[in-house]
Amino acid sequence: MSLPPLRRAGGDEMNTTSPDTGSGPRGSMSMRAAATWFIDRTTLPRHGDTVRFGQDFARCVAELIPQVEYLAGQRDIDDVPARAALAGVGEARCRLDEPEAAGLTGEVERVKRLARSVCALYGHYDTLTQAHLCLVCRLPLEDGEDSRPYDRAGPSGDAGRNGRVHATCMHMARRTGG
Repeated sequence: MSLPPLRRAGGDEMNTTSPDTGSGPRGSMSMRAAATWFIDRTTLPRHGDTVRFGQDFARCVAELIPQVEYLAGQRDIDDVPARAALAGVGEARCRLDEPEAAGLTGEVERVKRLARSVCALYGHYDTLTQAHLCLVCRLPLEDGEDSRPYDRAGPSGDAGRNGRVHATCMHMARRTGG
């Protein structure tokens, strides 16, 4: 399967303290972090900051939509992850079409919806490309890299989180329960 060229999804304008080594399109880890940070804010940011985040998230969503659509189109028509991804694309398109909201509170809520689309589309991208991320640090597990299987039992006895963690992250998985 040949993928379209991956473009930087707004990450070039974000300040980061470490190199971006995320899976998916370049800039994904910094953009995901920015989206998560914006969603989790409990205080209202300044209007100028909200506008800039909104522009970055809208640009990222606009760049991710065709990539996710392409990947979903390469799958069988009955493929559940592909259908879920296309539903996420539809929702993201609706959020892109929302006009700027009146007032700071309304605009922050609109930008939070865009940020949720950023996180969702990157998740669909990871699923469709079968990216493997460490359950602790969420960085990609490279082929041949030292990693350990990780299963945590859920309350009903089934595995709550199955996957792999970097060998260096294993101590955090034990301490925090994953």
